[in-house]
Amino acid sequence: MYDFSFTITYDVGADEYADQFIDRESLRSEALYACLDPSRMWVLELVTGDPEDLRAIDDLLLDESIDRYSVSGRSCEATRRVSQIADKRRQRMTYTYVSDVSYCDAIPLIAVKYFSDGVLFRRTRSGETAQWHVLVQDDENVGMLYDTVSGRLADGLQFSFDHLTELEQWESRLLSPSGIRAEQREVLTAAVNRGYFETPREVTLEELATELGLPRSTVSYRLRRATAELAKAFVEQEL
Repeated sequence: MYDFSFTITYDVGADEYADQFIDRESLRSEALYACLDPSRMWVLELVTGDPEDLRAIDDLLLDESIDRYSVSGRSCEATRRVSQIADKRRQRMTYTYVSDVSYCDAIPLIAVKYFSDGVLFRRTRSGETAQWHVLVQDDENVGMLYDTVSGRLADGLQFSFDHLTELEQWESRLLSPSGIRAEQREVLTAAVNRGYFETPREVTLEELATELGLPRSTVSYRLRRATAELAKAFVEQEL
């Protein structure tokens, strides 16, 4: 498997949905996409953030008339059905089925034309950026996807290539028990393994930072965020 990763950056006003994440710093989104052919698409999206920010976008998340998927200036000509499958204080999860597609410049629907043997997509969004990971069996048509997507972007959207690598592991918040990011998980794992949470502590924050090759402030911040996400996840499960 190969992981083709790229980022799309949105200017303010270029996309109604992206604007919500630009205006509300707490919002984060991860979505998994699947397509069998260019006529239909399934989307599972998890949005997290402060309660007031989530309430502000509730209507937008469930509005089937709003196109959240096209990256060109042309709206998708398709039928959209949206269901909410999780509604918690700090998270929303929606399932969307896009069918009867006659035209749509959604990245998964573009890509499936080039990869007939199966492809999977993960998109993470925060602020003005949406990062895509496209998982394919081989890299033969990646260049064609690159050219097509970058050539169809609407005004106010910019494409930047991240990497193309053979896949070793694939992480997703939708498939994991918590919302801890990879860099936070690395620090948390090192802290547990080295005895940071033991009483008395077997390693200091400074020693952890040295071993990880990171500034002490970075290690402290990531450790705080990781433990905070674990606490939120625990409380959400109890509610």
